[in-house]
Amino acid sequence: MTTLRSAVIIALVLAGCSGGATDLEDPKPSPEDPPAAAYLQSAADLLAGAAMAVAYSGFRAGQHPDRGDGAVNPSAEEILEDLEILIARDFELIRMYDSGENTRETLEIIRRHGLPIKVLLGIWLDAEFSNHEGCPWLDEPIPDEKLAANTLENAAEIERGIGLANEFDDIVVAVNVGNEALVDWNDHMVPLDRVIAYVRRVKGAIEQPVTVADNYEWWTRDGAALAAEVDFLGVHTYPLWEGRTIDEGLAFTLENIEDVRQALPDRPLAILEAGWATVASEFGDRAGEAQQARYYEELKEWATATTTTVFFFEAFDEPWKGNPDNPLGAEKNWGLFNVDRTPKQAMR
Repeated sequence: MTTLRSAVIIALVLAGCSGGATDLEDPKPSPEDPPAAAYLQSAADLLAGAAMAVAYSGFRAGQHPDRGDGAVNPSAEEILEDLEILIARDFELIRMYDSGENTRETLEIIRRHGLPIKVLLGIWLDAEFSNHEGCPWLDEPIPDEKLAANTLENAAEIERGIGLANEFDDIVVAVNVGNEALVDWNDHMVPLDRVIAYVRRVKGAIEQPVTVADNYEWWTRDGAALAAEVDFLGVHTYPLWEGRTIDEGLAFTLENIEDVRQALPDRPLAILEAGWATVASEFGDRAGEAQQARYYEELKEWATATTTTVFFFEAFDEPWKGNPDNPLGAEKNWGLFNVDRTPKQAMR
């Protein structure tokens, strides 16, 4: 039976052979298959044809994700309000980060109300080994019993993600397995061979394209084995975190993407995170609403011109993130909208 993933690839190859603008090699061609004449360099056609999309986490003041203990999730009314705000700004594709109850509720609301939104579904992976020597905010090793529990939970999360992708196959257009679980500076590191095994499990159980989200530098340096497994590359790029000013922002992002394409040629690619903080004690006056608005518009223009799907990070400010004693911390202030849902400059 032809899967949705195979059908998309076949359609793109045929479009290229008949004079279309892009073409895509089957990720696992048989030896007798002739090579494609050209290659799709973005993943837009794998992601509902969207150019500018947005990362969505709807956690407001006093709320935090249901992948943690004692979660407090947004209400159905709050989620519906968020989605209607995004629709009004022409966002038709959102990225979510896990397959927990909050995500299920969001998918159910989209279906119940017939909302014109598609979803890149997330599968969250927690640490399976301790990266306390590489991660600056891990003061001591993660206990072995915690790592064992995380491994069991990751396996359960994989099955939840598979279930949601199949149940909501009219809404979920692709699935992302793990978020920055491979970079050497994170606190939820998972071995590469385990991530590949998870990707294979998901690909074998759903029809939608499958990806993994990680930093551009990791893909460039270490991504070859994983690139051979996923349907498209999910790349993160953050000029602000790397000391760039807004005048350097777009050029730095494009350098990042070109580095990935040079290292992993002929692979479909989407930017799964790129953004600019509006308030940040870490960044001083390099952060700001005017800078975010400029980066957003420049990135949108490039994404549209190159048919590259970009998920801007992010829809709404999230006060649960980062140091609870620092309301001006960068982690909290990447939203295109404030936590009270009023628009920032980019959305005005």
